[in-house]
Amino acid sequence: MDFTIPKEIQELLDELDAFIEREIKPLEQQDDNIRFFDHRREYSRTDYENGGIPRKEWEELLSEAKRRADAAGFLRYPVPARYGGKDGTNLGMAIIREHLAAKGLGLHNDLQNEHSIVGNFPTIKMWERYGSPEQQEQFLKGMFDGSTRVAFGLTEPDHGSDATWLETRAVRDGDDWIINGAKRFNSGLHAATHDMIFARTSGEEGKPKGISCFIVPTNAEGFSVDFMWWTFNMPSDHAEVTLKDVRVPADAMLGEEGDGLALANTFVHENRIRQAASGVGAAQFCINESVKYANERIVFGEPLSTRQAIQWPLAELNTETEMIRGLVRKTAWELDQRDHMEISDKVAMCNYRANRLVCNAADQAIQTHGGIGYTRHKPFEHIYRHHRRYRITEGSEEIQIRRVAQRMFQFKSSRRS
Repeated sequence: MDFTIPKEIQELLDELDAFIEREIKPLEQQDDNIRFFDHRREYSRTDYENGGIPRKEWEELLSEAKRRADAAGFLRYPVPARYGGKDGTNLGMAIIREHLAAKGLGLHNDLQNEHSIVGNFPTIKMWERYGSPEQQEQFLKGMFDGSTRVAFGLTEPDHGSDATWLETRAVRDGDDWIINGAKRFNSGLHAATHDMIFARTSGEEGKPKGISCFIVPTNAEGFSVDFMWWTFNMPSDHAEVTLKDVRVPADAMLGEEGDGLALANTFVHENRIRQAASGVGAAQFCINESVKYANERIVFGEPLSTRQAIQWPLAELNTETEMIRGLVRKTAWELDQRDHMEISDKVAMCNYRANRLVCNAADQAIQTHGGIGYTRHKPFEHIYRHHRRYRITEGSEEIQIRRVAQRMFQFKSSRRS
């Protein structure tokens, strides 16, 4: 087996590095834009007087970075060529996301709101596999020209990982559907034009069959964005949503009636492997910065790095990072070769282990740096607060471990029957 980075991907990494130095770093520094990344970052990004949503200036800066990346041919790397992309692979995305995260905080890659100069776009396969020609024309085109922004409404106030127990309901009324229910942590609703709402249309509680996905305009009568949840890592675009007698036409359904959770899995698998890759990169950044600091810091007349209490935790983290990196890249490669559901357990392994890894690495970096590591003048608290989220979202780590166990013991569900 060849474990080297493929030549074309390495060339792309080199091109990305040159682009960052030429275009992104100068943009990051001009007009005091560095305030969004230094110790002022949380305040500069957050409109505290407007529900804690992202400030307009922050999102405008991200949009300009993405515009430049798109013009340079990087933003749409994973997108099919027919939509202006490069037909990028899951392996390529894993390597790129790790590479960018290993650079630390910056305008090139800030995953607090999934910003990167190499875009993610996990909904593309959803539109391609399940969307009608009319939906594909509207939403795939709109994704890139800015005419549509689609949020993802699966989690509910009383149901998160137990998605088969959704209480949101949609019932047929002539040619239309009437939706009633509520969603929680419905991200992106401060700017979305539409929301993917998952609702039960038939079937038994606890069964995946019978849940459908609807594309609901956010300005529909009865659709209410009640407030944004203030989170561990601000700003927040994670909305509490209620739907009261929201009426949508039959062609608002995405995919076949009752197959909504299969559609959702298409979304989460690509997100999970890319989150894992970013976790590996951010962990490596924390380790590298800690090693550098420990070599420079003098304590009791010697470098801090001479102390085994400092060496050993970082050596263990570096070992774990190397192992998880190999698993992530292997799994990403397999995603390019096989149906994603065949290796869902491997994706789960990558996701929960990488998310734990980066949180541990950020915590150790704070400890290694001592008092200065605890301040916001260092990036470690921000890295911890961001990646701590991923141990819950996209399926909690307990759900990921449960998936691994299901495959190991050949259980078809959480209940043995």
